[in-house]
Amino acid sequence: MRLTVIGCSGSFPGPDSPASCYLVEEQGFRLLVDLGSGALGPLQRHASLYEIDAVCLSHLHPDPCLDMTGYWVARTSSPDAPSPRIPVYGPPGTVRRLARALGVDEPEDMTGAFDFLDLRPGQMEIGPLRLTLGHMNHPVETFGFRFEADGVALAYSADTGESAELANLARDADVLLSEASFVDGPGLPEGLHLTARQAAEHATRAGVGHLLLTHLVPWNDRDRTREEAAAAFDGQLGLATSGLVVELGRG
Repeated sequence: MRLTVIGCSGSFPGPDSPASCYLVEEQGFRLLVDLGSGALGPLQRHASLYEIDAVCLSHLHPDPCLDMTGYWVARTSSPDAPSPRIPVYGPPGTVRRLARALGVDEPEDMTGAFDFLDLRPGQMEIGPLRLTLGHMNHPVETFGFRFEADGVALAYSADTGESAELANLARDADVLLSEASFVDGPGLPEGLHLTARQAAEHATRAGVGHLLLTHLVPWNDRDRTREEAAAAFDGQLGLATSGLVVELGRG
């Protein structure tokens, strides 16, 4: 399994990265996990827009899904359009949310490019990937994911505050891709995002091999983020950057 970080900036694009977007590849199958603000351009350095097999959206805030509007244009208006429909998995209401953002008259106008399918907690298969889903601790319905194939597991927190379900999804995962929007300090809101320390504590409880911090808000100091996480996690630790490639199950 290969993970490519397309975007890792928290809540809005930063100077060095778009918002949340990750490319997961297994046996030639290409799955986009989130397609956030500014991600459609850098994605094209790593994959053709017309060779993506499916999209999986964790929640419907703008930062993980807004570039789906541009992706619709690319798949319906290119010289070779229309491209074949691909499945888009998201929380109930995804088609209405994206149609409103795009400004089309009817949600059904988007179904010419995408086949919208609702996510539910539990297990399902997307291509060669076995997916386990759980609700995260966030103001809107948000799903965390666990992807498994060929004996390796990648867990993704999406956006979340502290969550027992995240530790369940990440149990013994090879890689936990976890948000770390906050650094420690007074007055942090509950049920919104994790600090780097909290992300590390979840990874430690879950027995994760490699913790990769993401959803990094541009105004936070990356060195401080790393230091706070390292104090609570003894395994392999990294901070996501746009273009980073992680090979799971090799080396």
